[in-house]
Amino acid sequence: MAIQWFPGHMHSARKKVAETMAKVDMVIEVVDARLPVSSCNPMINQLRRHRQRPSLVIINKTDMADPQLNQAWLAWFRKQPDTSAMLLGEESRSSAGSKIAEMCRQVVPHRTGAEKPIRALILGIPNVGKSTLMNALMKRRIANVADTPGVTKSQQRVELPDGTILYDTPGLLWPKLESELTGYRLALGGSIGRNAYDEVDVSWFAIQTLRERYPDALMQRYKLKDLDGEVEDVFNRIARQRGAVMSGGRIDEQKAAEIIITDFRNGNLGRLTLERPDEFTALPTFSMKLDDLPEVGAEEDED
Repeated sequence: MAIQWFPGHMHSARKKVAETMAKVDMVIEVVDARLPVSSCNPMINQLRRHRQRPSLVIINKTDMADPQLNQAWLAWFRKQPDTSAMLLGEESRSSAGSKIAEMCRQVVPHRTGAEKPIRALILGIPNVGKSTLMNALMKRRIANVADTPGVTKSQQRVELPDGTILYDTPGLLWPKLESELTGYRLALGGSIGRNAYDEVDVSWFAIQTLRERYPDALMQRYKLKDLDGEVEDVFNRIARQRGAVMSGGRIDEQKAAEIIITDFRNGNLGRLTLERPDEFTALPTFSMKLDDLPEVGAEEDED
């Protein structure tokens, strides 16, 4: 089943992003370390390249991802054109402000001091931790934080203590997910609205993926001796192990699916990454007409 989700507010947000892109110096994109490429929005990449804006990729939630793959993904992103990257997890978020500011100065060294503050557009798909990061940067609550994607629906302008100006945007997906794998990974990670996918299907996808990549984590969490049989067999054994059983001994598929998905999202299965750098040669691309974008005006370079 192909998963698609592009609610109405994202269409208007995409237009606002295109307008703001013309007056900033750089883009900061936040991605999920557990699915770095799937959580990278190809529409953002196309828009910034159209405006020739460099990018700083913040690989967030590294404390929930495979430590070895964190470093591999950092090196991979740094090899992409006009792209810098840094790792960020809960343990480093409190001191993120100064580090991000320093990275931004390296990306756009011509913007310095109070007269020419760095202007950055911070972007990310839903539920990659962007709102939590914004609150940490400002050292106060300025953005709502929730596990439900699509909570933030409007753009806001904030100024960091060092004078850096950030334009914070709603979580933004792209109109069509070309890859079925991408859709399932985003659904498992919590970046897609709940009504857009079947939770049992996504939990089966999680079992199959983890059986291939992290079998020990799956067996330890659910106290399984092996992972033999079809995905459905493993799913049913997990359901019984966790008490997702209805009267008559029938499996409560909805409850079992919610348990598996929640365990992944909360890190109860351990530090896992669903993608490896050797599976990708470049950032994903997206075909989008750019005719309706605002013209680049002289005012964007006046200050």
